[in-house]
Amino acid sequence: MKSEPARGDVVVFRLPANPRIDYIKRVMGLPGDKIQLKGGIVYINGKALERVPHDTFVDDEFENAKKSIPRLEETLPEGKKILVLKERKFGAADDTEVYTVPANHYFMMGDNRDNSRDSRYMAEVGFVPAENLVGRAEMIFFSVDETVRWYNPLTWFSGLRYDRFFKDIDGCRGCRKK
Repeated sequence: MKSEPARGDVVVFRLPANPRIDYIKRVMGLPGDKIQLKGGIVYINGKALERVPHDTFVDDEFENAKKSIPRLEETLPEGKKILVLKERKFGAADDTEVYTVPANHYFMMGDNRDNSRDSRYMAEVGFVPAENLVGRAEMIFFSVDETVRWYNPLTWFSGLRYDRFFKDIDGCRGCRKK
């Protein structure tokens, strides 16, 4: 990346455990930060992020299995507000140790908190070195659902999610240079 990411940026990075795989997550911890989750609440440097109900997200990715998931608004220490999904009352990574982000590393979290493999899973993702950062994600260019099988062109069109094409990514409205 040309510039250092800010907390709340959505970024693409090479997975530390396998640099051939690109991941996309939100920067939650900067070098030197202490990050912890207690009861699903994110603490940054000992202070809980304010989190309030926002609305309900309807996950209709699977035609016969629509789910309503609470969407919450979190306020980062710098004042930026982000939206996160909290599907389960008790998620697998809702209570963690305190993670101290090393120099030249970042702590990443997915916005779909209960369904995200992110820095809370040290053996799978862990801290992301600065040299693994590819760039800030600004827009969803193309999107397909889980029914698409790349080897079968007949599934391609039925699985396209047109409503997501060319959509700005939440944390990036206005970040592109004009």
